[in-house]
Amino acid sequence: MQRRKFLGLSALAAPLLALKKDPGFTTSANGPIVISTWDFGKAANAEAWKTLSAGGRAVDAVESGVKIPEADPTNQSVGYGGLPDRDGRVTLDACIMDEKGGCGSVMCLEHIMHPISVARLVMEKTPHVVLVGDGALQFALAQGFKKENLLTPESEKAWKEWLKQAKYEPVINIENKLQQKKQGHPSAFADVHMPGGAFNHDTIGMVALDNSGNLGGACTTSGMAYKMHGRVGDSPIIGAGLYVDNEVGAATSTGVGEEVIRIVGSHLVVELMRQGLSPEDACRQAVERIIKRDEQRARGLQVGFLALNKKGEYGAYAIQKGFTYAVKTNNEEKIYPSKSWL
Repeated sequence: MQRRKFLGLSALAAPLLALKKDPGFTTSANGPIVISTWDFGKAANAEAWKTLSAGGRAVDAVESGVKIPEADPTNQSVGYGGLPDRDGRVTLDACIMDEKGGCGSVMCLEHIMHPISVARLVMEKTPHVVLVGDGALQFALAQGFKKENLLTPESEKAWKEWLKQAKYEPVINIENKLQQKKQGHPSAFADVHMPGGAFNHDTIGMVALDNSGNLGGACTTSGMAYKMHGRVGDSPIIGAGLYVDNEVGAATSTGVGEEVIRIVGSHLVVELMRQGLSPEDACRQAVERIIKRDEQRARGLQVGFLALNKKGEYGAYAIQKGFTYAVKTNNEEKIYPSKSWL
């Protein structure tokens, strides 16, 4: 009788012990963490860390973090200073998700410095998930955002050079090449923004885990340079450019958005983590899904995925070598090269 009573009490206690160990109910063993795409994610992470280190919510951290590249005129793939579409218009896309499954998105938004903050208000103040074009601008202005000219002289000059030949010739990993060029390595990247040639296709995606064990994510971009007016990539599409599931983890993507949309990439990565895969393995399988569709095409483009699970584990994987991601925790602040298929 005593043995049966002991076993019965043990059976009742087991689920409670499991709950205690679940990172969803306790702080991650390593404290909060924020990760983001590309080298310029380091500065964005530093801003996000101000919120996380003070015990703030992950969704607040990622919003403040990605606003750094949004306002940086030297970053020609995100926000202010972003390269325009073929008509010379800078159109911005962004989305955000919180730990409760809330999400908001804006697409093809013009004249607003911080589309990520407009996306958040779509999430919090409307019954909708997505606002686009003139409707998104009308909503932003009604919320007190100021209308601004986002086309910088440098980006306008690059667009006018492109118009001379008007060719679509993406340069793989151009974001990091541009940054290295600014740091004093111009000869190695002579192809970057040559007349009629290269253009970018990128974004910043950021996901974070806060002290409460909750996740949040944000993604923002000026999209593919010299695109057709009205083109939207994966970045503002929930499940493609960004997905957050507070039970499992979060993922974001970078690169040629059309390929990510076709496999609903970030949602796929999260679902693979749900099945027990590590963040890196989940990202790898998503990349392999793209390659399997058309291997020859995949060899000529770049797509990368970045993921974070509830344990605070992170990983990335890309088609091409050269994709990097930035990590910030209590113990480290570092940029890592992603593993890749090629």
